Amino acid sequence: MARRTISHEGGAIYEFTPDLEAIETVESGTELTIETRDSLDGAVQFDDDVIENVPDEVNAATGPIAVDDAEPGDVLAVQIEAIRLAEDRGRVVTIDEFGLLDGFDEIEAPRTRTTPVVDGDEPLEDAESAIRFGDLEVPVDPVIGTIGVAPAGDSYTTLVPHDHGGNLDTTDVTAGNTVYFPVFQDGAMLAMGDCKAAMADGEMCGTGAEIATEIDVTLEVIDDPATAIERPLIETADAWKTVASAQTLEEACQLANFDLIELLSAAHGFDPTEAYMFSSLVGGLEISQVVDPLVTARNAIPKTYLSTPF
Repeated sequence: MARRTISHEGGAIYEFTPDLEAIETVESGTELTIETRDSLDGAVQFDDDVIENVPDEVNAATGPIAVDDAEPGDVLAVQIEAIRLAEDRGRVVTIDEFGLLDGFDEIEAPRTRTTPVVDGDEPLEDAESAIRFGDLEVPVDPVIGTIGVAPAGDSYTTLVPHDHGGNLDTTDVTAGNTVYFPVFQDGAMLAMGDCKAAMADGEMCGTGAEIATEIDVTLEVIDDPATAIERPLIETADAWKTVASAQTLEEACQLANFDLIELLSAAHGFDPTEAYMFSSLVGGLEISQVVDPLVTARNAIPKTYLSTPF
């Protein structure tokens, strides 16, 4: 099956709603290349370009893409095979009233630092190895910041993470990993964008190195899954990671822990307390981001203790 390309030029959303209309419909098993634009829609190209306030429309997500036969109660698996940078620079910005250290006198906002994509000391053409921040180089490690499906009831802008996914800003949403989403609406209605050339856990200033990309994915519908999920779940090479978003970091950690308890109970026949106790031995809480309207955390369980939930 030839890989299909779906571009932001054909459609992109700034809000995940229950009644999204697809720009493309594909079958389960389809291989896609998804083209995305940077989260600031090209408004920042040089250090002198600044963003005074968070735009009303930010984090354009290419899509939505309907997947045939995906129905509520199913799980949509998004296998991320590759993320390629599609422009020669990223941009890191501070914005007034946004970011972990917003309001501190030492922190200037708005401010921009463009991050040229380089190979050693030369601008890149075909290779992608690093971004330059002043005199320092940071390895390119692309991340998809916003990825999700149509939600069950309420609508969420692409700035907000929730049970449908959305602005998860999670470093594990990267090449080599698979992200699983609960399907709430017919067709699932997948969309993604807001990519970064590099980003740290937490996304402290409010952005990574925001950049346009080309993303290779394969989409699979899991019908009648052995274990139901209510929120995104990430599979890495050696772990499963529950992902949850909430008003506070403590609440997000609690949700991620409850989701892990569900997986452990299904796999091992634990009652909830036993699964809770076991998670305290082998789980691992991680911060995804602390800057969006809801914050996001994840809880990792090594595959040694959890085979596939599906």
